[in-house]
Amino acid sequence: MSQAHLYDIAVKQIDGVSTTLDTWRGDVLLVVNVASKCGLTPQYEGLEALYQRWRDKGFTILGFPANDFLAQEPGSDDDIRSFCSTTFDVQFPLFSKIPVVGPQRHPLYSALIEAQPERIGEGPMRDRLQGHGIPTNEAPEVLWNFEKFVVNRRGEVIARFAPDVEASDARLQAVLEKALAEKA
Repeated sequence: MSQAHLYDIAVKQIDGVSTTLDTWRGDVLLVVNVASKCGLTPQYEGLEALYQRWRDKGFTILGFPANDFLAQEPGSDDDIRSFCSTTFDVQFPLFSKIPVVGPQRHPLYSALIEAQPERIGEGPMRDRLQGHGIPTNEAPEVLWNFEKFVVNRRGEVIARFAPDVEASDARLQAVLEKALAEKA
């Protein structure tokens, strides 16, 4: 995938303002599909801590609410923004709700998945979901809420992490630290 392609993808911020990922060109990005009513929702706390830790070094988390998994993001963009602000004091950029799986999947997620079809940490989350009788998507589709894609300063998708890999996970931290040390 060319870097121009990823940066040219149109997205809408949670306040309704249209933009592209070019706004964050040169930053290391962590793109995460988020949800407010998921068992993994407490990950917002760790994500925000990670953002605060490295934001001054050119690191940005981009949160994309999605209602694709058991309708765990049912609210409006205003509801989502209010929840994230009041419950977790989220400061990193949030975007309008989008589909991240299936035929209506947003072009951003199509590009991310195409660039990085395999995820690190695959297994425990899928097994837990299946153990509860919850059907899961086959790879390379996004498995669940809070799946994470790392984009380096050149706009290349360099890693993908399973939903239950938290912000504090050493594997994720190592990839981010290496990406932050590299020049654009």
